[in-house]
Amino acid sequence: MSTAVRPVPDASPAAAPPPGRTRALLGIALGYFMVLLDTTVLAVAEPDLARSLGSSTAGLQWAVTGYSVAFGALLLSAGAVADRYGAHRAFRCGVALFGLGSALSALAPNLTVLVVLRALLGAAAAACVPASMALITRLFPVPAERARAVAVWAAVSGCAMAFGPLVGGALVGLAGWRAVFWVNLPLAAVVLLLIAGPGIRVPGGRRRIDWWGQSAACALLALVTDALIAAGSGRWAHAGWSGAAALLAGAAFAARERRSPAPVLAAAVLRAPGMRPVLLAGAAVNFAMLGVLFLLPLLLQRTLHLSPVLAGAAFLPMTLPPGFNPLLTGRLVARVGPWRPAVAGLGLLAAGCLVFALAVSLGTPYPLLAVGLLAAGFGVSFALPALVTAVLSTAPEGAAGAAGGLLNASRQVGATLGVAVLGAFAGSTGGTAVALLLPAAACAAAGAVLARRVR
Repeated sequence: MSTAVRPVPDASPAAAPPPGRTRALLGIALGYFMVLLDTTVLAVAEPDLARSLGSSTAGLQWAVTGYSVAFGALLLSAGAVADRYGAHRAFRCGVALFGLGSALSALAPNLTVLVVLRALLGAAAAACVPASMALITRLFPVPAERARAVAVWAAVSGCAMAFGPLVGGALVGLAGWRAVFWVNLPLAAVVLLLIAGPGIRVPGGRRRIDWWGQSAACALLALVTDALIAAGSGRWAHAGWSGAAALLAGAAFAARERRSPAPVLAAAVLRAPGMRPVLLAGAAVNFAMLGVLFLLPLLLQRTLHLSPVLAGAAFLPMTLPPGFNPLLTGRLVARVGPWRPAVAGLGLLAAGCLVFALAVSLGTPYPLLAVGLLAAGFGVSFALPALVTAVLSTAPEGAAGAAGGLLNASRQVGATLGVAVLGAFAGSTGGTAVALLLPAAACAAAGAVLARRVR
């Protein structure tokens, strides 16, 4: 079967642009901004959260990964939901649920309830992200326009990295960790206003959804995460039981995929040229970024005794570039294609992680750490917009939502593993330096695979 990319119906360059698409693009970008903000804003709230709810490092890992487990697993079918029922409906429902879940998270009485609510937020985020990609594909059908739209989307959403640790530190300093969730309510309301209107819609299709397969995928990812967190805490019996259960869940998922009339992993999308290297690269980027964002705030506040506000400000060299550099990346991608900027971004991210390891081994001098943060920030802002454009350009007809869901699922799996693996070294400065070599190796390997695609 041919995997050549076909044009989206009724989306030729000669077609009139849909009304209100600029306003809708801002709303779509703000929706992704909200999803990313909920990840980065929690980074500097970890110590206050641990003190307030009496949490261990393993509990903090679940507070972070409860979100990414649900996000990553449900993204696989969320893309299919967007393709089946219309991306505009999936996006609006996801934003509304995200606002509600944030309010409930701010009121959580204990860690167990918070982890459950964080999983609910992950489910809401899963509904938003692939739907946002499908909306951009529909609203901006011309490749050059789409590359610029993706750049705007990435720049606005990238501001979540710039503001997340800083705003999170300020909110925690003023009102504690619960304040970081209240900020999502006005954001959700603004997003729903911006994407309202009959012109902002994507027709649904006939794609079926396998909920049994989806359930097995969720169980598999959750059990693997639990096994890694337990192993990092030295609870080897727990890790063994979770690992054995993960093997069973994986076998059940594989068996279901073989029999399913609507597999969770869309074969046509996976077979598209260049898709698998892009998925590997997306996982490597989030493995590095979320692992670092979990590990370094704990280290900075423990070794340098920084307040939450100063700890958030310390990350500005890494978090500012994603707020402006995607605009340059968009122009670069429109000129030379997505592959070279993605390779360059992965190389910078790998270099940044190597500098992190060196800085930690030397006692965490901040000037050296800032060099690594700057390299990582530019690396992410080169790699992610290019990878998104690559996915949208190679997705088969009618599968933009599924392709976007698959990319973001791979990214969230990488994020989950990054927090689980690097979090196991949080108690030891020497172990932290060694752990930071892992994301450097992952990004270097993914960059090498993409470089072969360039050649």
